[in-house]
Formats: sequence, structure tokens, C-alpha cells
Amino acid sequence: MTEAKPDNYVTTDNVRPTAVVLISGGLDSATTLAIARKEGFACHGLTFDYHQRHRIEIKAAKRVAQQLGVSSHQFVEINLRMFGGSALTDRIEVPKDRDASQMSREIPVTYVPARNTIFFSYALGLSEVIGASNIFIGVNAVDYSGYPDCRPEYIQAFEKMANLATKVGVEGQRLTIHAPLIDMTKTEIIRHGLEMGVDYSLTHSCYDPTRDGNSCGRCDACLLRIRAFESLGMRDPVLPH
Repeated sequence: MTEAKPDNYVTTDNVRPTAVVLISGGLDSATTLAIARKEGFACHGLTFDYHQRHRIEIKAAKRVAQQLGVSSHQFVEINLRMFGGSALTDRIEVPKDRDASQMSREIPVTYVPARNTIFFSYALGLSEVIGASNIFIGVNAVDYSGYPDCRPEYIQAFEKMANLATKVGVEGQRLTIHAPLIDMTKTEIIRHGLEMGVDYSLTHSCYDPTRDGNSCGRCDACLLRIRAFESLGMRDPVLPH
């Protein structure tokens, strides 16, 4: 685990509530970080290199953290490719050109087994060490509800477990997991983020980027973004010109 302090490093953690924010570099996590900052939290970013197909998102996570401001930003490497089982960590084709009904029909092959549980476990350990009583994650269960670990009942269950499994939880310091986007549509997420000054040109969501790092514009993640920006009369700023 390594730590990087951006140019706009925050040093007022002692006067603000502290939170661990999972930052993937995507649209949702960027908006979530902006929300946590707006709510007054001193945010400690946590980004994972799990040997995903779209590892370019890690660079996007750094850009997002620098633009919005974090107290610290740590990076964890976990090789989930050794297990595979997902189009993001294995030699499985990423679905392209699907409509909304196809996306929500079944759990997609881009689901990474137990990914959010693994990420949450690291976030929980970090939060206990730095004294943070809050964890923020940008999961969303409206536009794309195929992932079982993006559902409200999962978030609630992990929060309950976290308060049973930690020293601070047993001693009475309750941990809260925040999923502020969980009931929002992608359009609502983007609109809210723009109001808070999120620069979405810095983000990356594509599951199958080109060799030069451009978004493919055809995978589920790309299509959801494109359609949401279009509904606002805008063009997704990460699309190649």
C-alpha cells in the first residue's frame, strides 16, 4: 500500500469528521467524493489495482482526487486476475452494444466475484486505523442493477457486519457506510456532480479501452454514460473527438 499527497493536500482532519472514500476513477466514485467533501468530511481516498482490464482507471482516480481534494490517497494492489471469472479479470469478451433490457436481464460477465466485499474489507481496516467512522462508496442500483454487491441490502449487511467485527465497533464507535448514489439514475448523478464542479473529463468508466486509453463507446459502462449525458443535452467529455 502506497500513499500519495496531492497538491491540494488537506491538513484539517482534526476539525472535520473523517471518511474513507473508495475512488475508482469512474463517474460514480468521482461524484461520491464530491458529495463527501461537500458534506464536510476530510476524505482519505482508497484506490485498487486489482489487475483489471481497464487499469487506466487508476490514473483517472489520481486525477479525480487531485481535482476534488483529498487528505490522502492510498493505492492497493490485489491480483484478482489469478482467480479470473470476470470479463474484467479474465479472457472473457466484454459485452458491447447492449440495450437497457439486455443489461438488466442477468448478472453480467463484467461482475468481478466478491470485488466490493474485498474492497470494503480494506476500507474497513484503513478506517479503523485512522479513526474514520465513515466509508463512502459510489455503488448504484438503479440504471444498472445486475451486480449483487451494489444492492442496498448488501450495503446494509456489510455495515452490520463491520460493526460486529471491529474493535471500534465493539467499543461503541459506530461505523457508517454511505452509498449516496444508490437510488439515483445516471442522469441524476451527472447533474448533481456538475452542480458540485466535478470535471467528468478526468474520469474513466470504459471496461474495454483502446490501446491508447480511449473509451470504446460500446460497452455497458460507456453506453450508460453516453445516454445519460445525452439526456442532459451534452456529449460525454471522455469520448474521442
